[in-house]
Amino acid sequence: MEFSIRNTVEILEQVHQSESTPRLKNEACRSKFFIHPHATPKVCLFLHGFTAGPYQFEPLGKAFFNRGYNVLIPLQPGHGLSGDWNRPNPPPLPTDIQIYQQFVMKWLQIAKTLGEQVVVGGLSTGGTLAGWLALEHPQEIERALLFTPYLGSHYLLFDWLIEILPIYFEWFNKNAPGNFGYKGFRLQALRIFLELAQKILKQAQTCISAPTLMVCSEADRAVNLSKQQDFFTMVVKQQPKSWYYCFDDSLHIEHRMMTKLEDNDYEELVIILAKAFVDSDLTWAQFQQMAKRIAQGETYENIKQQLNLDGQASQQLFAMMTQRFGCHHLECINPCK
Repeated sequence: MEFSIRNTVEILEQVHQSESTPRLKNEACRSKFFIHPHATPKVCLFLHGFTAGPYQFEPLGKAFFNRGYNVLIPLQPGHGLSGDWNRPNPPPLPTDIQIYQQFVMKWLQIAKTLGEQVVVGGLSTGGTLAGWLALEHPQEIERALLFTPYLGSHYLLFDWLIEILPIYFEWFNKNAPGNFGYKGFRLQALRIFLELAQKILKQAQTCISAPTLMVCSEADRAVNLSKQQDFFTMVVKQQPKSWYYCFDDSLHIEHRMMTKLEDNDYEELVIILAKAFVDSDLTWAQFQQMAKRIAQGETYENIKQQLNLDGQASQQLFAMMTQRFGCHHLECINPCK
């Protein structure tokens, strides 16, 4: 194991050397690794969103590192590169999903040398990749954290355009705070994730996934909330140790939900959910039961005794759910339908 860790550290150093500042769009796009000098009980592999970079998972990564886990947040293929990218010269994003799949499989093998159990997570298309990994290799994944995964666009018309048009598209919020990634892309580069989403939606009907946390938001106008709920409903039928949580529209938590840098004033809520899920063994039915008891005004001590809760993460989750940031959405997911 020590030799494997030594080799892995050398690999991570080589990655950092290859990501020299002139090659990258900016420092925020550099791969981020938070590594203890030894293997840890869990190791986290986080996958950033489409056209973005590892900066999206820095707060969550540091939270898990401080919890005693090793954390890998690699820059994905074709992302974060410097250049005068525009309509006639689009950024070099892959248009073959196998490039991403080979990438995450390589990093899964690296992650396994750094910890006893692997936690994989992702935002948006990174969440789609994490969902694929959890379905394809559930025996190698301890937990999967899907933050508003891209399973379809909020507007169905946009899915249709993605499927048929070979055009360059610029984000409507391209100049938003914290946007260190690309401002535009060819639709072909996003189409491969729409196709992957369709595949895993079908796969989830019959395949057992690793235990999965799905975090969504009513205020997210980028992705299809209904498809996220459908996906979770299928996952939890096969894997009951999965959770779903949807933030209320009043919080204005949009698609880029991982950091305050990207306009999520409730960044800490995402971190609380992730830590509680990774540290807990509650089933979806027990999680719903906890939410119901909280709504009825029961104390933490009573709920803790009944559901065998423990640790700071559970206390933080209780406090968060007491504030009603999204508990009422738990009842809309019924795996028995």
